[in-house]
Amino acid sequence: MKTTPFTETHIALGAKMHEFAGYNMPIEYSGIIDEHMTVCNGVGVFDVSHMGEFWVKGPNALEFLQQVTSNNVATLPLGKAQYTCFPNEEGGIVDDLLVYHYEDEKYLLVVNAANIEKDWNWCVSHNTVGAELENSSDRMAQLAIQGPKATEVLQRLTPVNLSEIPYYAFTTGEFAGCPNVIISNTGYTGAGGFELYFYPEDGKKIWDAIFEAGAPEGIKPIGLGARDTLRLEMGFCLYGNDLSDTTSPLEAGLGWITKFVEGKNFTARAILEKQKAEGITRKLVAFELVDRGIPRHGYKLVNAEGEEIGEVTSGTMSPTRKIGIGMGYVAKAYTALDSEIFIDVRGRKLKAKVVKAPFRK
Repeated sequence: MKTTPFTETHIALGAKMHEFAGYNMPIEYSGIIDEHMTVCNGVGVFDVSHMGEFWVKGPNALEFLQQVTSNNVATLPLGKAQYTCFPNEEGGIVDDLLVYHYEDEKYLLVVNAANIEKDWNWCVSHNTVGAELENSSDRMAQLAIQGPKATEVLQRLTPVNLSEIPYYAFTTGEFAGCPNVIISNTGYTGAGGFELYFYPEDGKKIWDAIFEAGAPEGIKPIGLGARDTLRLEMGFCLYGNDLSDTTSPLEAGLGWITKFVEGKNFTARAILEKQKAEGITRKLVAFELVDRGIPRHGYKLVNAEGEEIGEVTSGTMSPTRKIGIGMGYVAKAYTALDSEIFIDVRGRKLKAKVVKAPFRK
């Protein structure tokens, strides 16, 4: 298994470790519910160094990105980040990602850990305009410091005024005495905070500084288990569960990152435009259980008559709401708010209703 600059630290701290996307990653430390609530109410630190990072550079960088991503990169100002996806030739999703406009003619793509090789091959094979591509995934480490107390803690370690970095914006500056750290007001928890990108050799110094600075706030390391429950409570999609090569961005509720603007001829544009014009036959919805139970990935969704109408893509017991919550693709007739649906749990039908995400307000 691959390691991150923090793998030995996780093990020394007693984390429950497991393989994820080829990496030896911490799943939990003090327990998923405790870690979840720490991030909601205080501050927690996620090792996300397994994520992939590609640089796209040169005079043709923008043209390349306009061809391979669904969102309109032409509107992305310097110093801002944009959520988008790579559509495939059939209108499915190769991956969802962030695009950072780092400098003139220079962009950083942050992709999912499980898809690094797949995404890199996709970008290389679709680079028909001669953009300069560089895979820096092994030369960048990343920590996500999330929670309502994150800004206060991090401000003690940098001369950069963090309150001046808006949501989905970033800057590059000194952090914990280390130069050239990308400080990004982004995250996957809905609890606020920052993501830091830095050289792996600076990892231990930065980790130690953050935990020392955050000690008065009760800062804790957080595993991938709580990362999943936090993102699900916000209704954020996870690739491999809620998004895949066979789900379109329109079916996934990502029409807002699919821009049919003049001159942007991205992969499968015609297919997705047709889908938008004619309507979709299924849609990703959020639901909460009325009956007691926990929906799990892969469980069938059925109607009152027991006819299959879809499938659960993500599900858990909400740590903050104490009820079963989830997401899944359902037939169009069952997508309206308050629609009654049922989760088939080993032959038992558990009643649920379609709701508007996020589950955690």
